[in-house]
Amino acid sequence: MPTDEEYETSLREADRALREAKTADDVRNVWKAHMGTLGHRTLGRLLAGGQNIERILDRRNERSGREE
Repeated sequence: MPTDEEYETSLREADRALREAKTADDVRNVWKAHMGTLGHRTLGRLLAGGQNIERILDRRNERSGREE
């Protein structure tokens, strides 16, 4: 399991890369690069644009019982 710092870094990189993606291959490359750290649900949320990064991080902290 990635550390909180690794997870947040990967989340921010994936978000930026998905926003900049121009082709389906770009999206697939982002998916492959971040799947191991973030998982398909989080990547799907970023791709669909349904949740912002801060909400995803808040949910992760809530589930693990941590507070910032």
